[in-house]
Amino acid sequence: MPTVKTAHLSDRSLIRVAGEEAHHFLQNLVTADLEDTDANGASSAALLTPQGKILFDFLIYKVPDGYLLDAPASTANDLLKRLTFYRLRSKVELELLGDNTGVHAVWDGTVSANGAQLQVADPRLPDLGERAVGPADLFNAKGTVEMVGLEDYDAHRIASGVPEGLKDYAYSDIFPHDADLDQLGGVSFTKGCYVGQEVVSRVQHRGTARKRFVLVEASSALPVKGTPVMAGGKSIGELGSATAGDGRNIGLALLRLDKAAQAKDNGTPFHCGDTEIQIRVPSWATFALPEQIAAD
Repeated sequence: MPTVKTAHLSDRSLIRVAGEEAHHFLQNLVTADLEDTDANGASSAALLTPQGKILFDFLIYKVPDGYLLDAPASTANDLLKRLTFYRLRSKVELELLGDNTGVHAVWDGTVSANGAQLQVADPRLPDLGERAVGPADLFNAKGTVEMVGLEDYDAHRIASGVPEGLKDYAYSDIFPHDADLDQLGGVSFTKGCYVGQEVVSRVQHRGTARKRFVLVEASSALPVKGTPVMAGGKSIGELGSATAGDGRNIGLALLRLDKAAQAKDNGTPFHCGDTEIQIRVPSWATFALPEQIAAD
């Protein structure tokens, strides 16, 4: 049985959203349905521009006095400012928590952490494991746990086929469907209106999502983030984050599926930089891909 792995995600920060109108406030802003968050303890979500593009992505945790938003640390202050802009006269408290309260990932099994403020299944995908909130040394005393670095968690996330904002795409550039957010439980198509909702609903009901993040794999190291993915001398997308280990080179790439399908039909190989790559859909995805390679 594999050793349970944990990582302190030092690149994440937490924003507390509390007060008697916290639920209503977030429900009218974010892509997730807060009813599901309340029932399950966590949701994946995003705050969009009015044009429907991802302005911020984050996880939402239900806590006794409201919610915690688990977001990239580098843009947490910007997210807090945006939430404050939308607060107006709502009875909502907004606070960026200090470094003494951190986010931890747990995978390849589970272990309870005494002193955790919360511990909940990652709402995006079961393979990602769990998230816990607590001090940086939350799992230090657990002898059955292998404490690993942030890069190990990112390798696990990439191999699972799950993109994240900033690591795989820039904010304000792409739509939730492009980032597979609809596939990973981050978009509600049944709740009421939220910022950017009309555009997202239109894409969903018309089935017009042309770009998607997919897995790419190569026999040699993948190039840097942002390198174009080429087919027949034409760009069909670009590489996001990538990892190497155990003889595998795996990355995430945002591709135009129609152009990739045309290349496949023509028998044209795919390249990223000088590296020939293969493309495959994550096992959890429901959208079609041009090349279906047997999963390991």
